[in-house]
Amino acid sequence: MQVMTRAWTRWQDWAEVVIGVLVVLSPLVVTTSNAAMWTMIVLGALIAIDGLASLAMPGMVYGEWFQVVLGALLFISPWVMGYSDLMAASWVSWVGGVLTVAAGATALSAANAAHSGLAGSH
Repeated sequence: MQVMTRAWTRWQDWAEVVIGVLVVLSPLVVTTSNAAMWTMIVLGALIAIDGLASLAMPGMVYGEWFQVVLGALLFISPWVMGYSDLMAASWVSWVGGVLTVAAGATALSAANAAHSGLAGSH
C-alpha cells in the first residue's frame, strides 16, 4: 500500500472536498427548513475547506480528526437541528456524514505517515 504524502494527491481529501460541496449545494435540490439549509451549508463548507487544507498540508493529522468530528455532526444534525422529518435533507446529512467520517478515518494513517515524514525531514 502506497502512502500519499505529497500535497494534492490523497484521494480521501478529494472525496472530502466533493462531499462538502455536494452537501453545500444540496439545499438547491432538496426541500429544507431554514435550520436544515444553514446546517448543511455551514457543515458542508467546513468539510470542503478542511479537505482542501488537508490536500495542501498532507501531514496535518488534526485535520483528519476534524473531518471525523464534522462527519459525526452532519450525521446527527437532522435530530439535533429538528429536520429529521425532511427525508431528503436528512438522507443527505446521514450519507454525507457517514462518507465524511469514513474518508477522514481512512486518511488518518496516511496523514500520520506524512506527519512523521515531515518531522523526520527537519
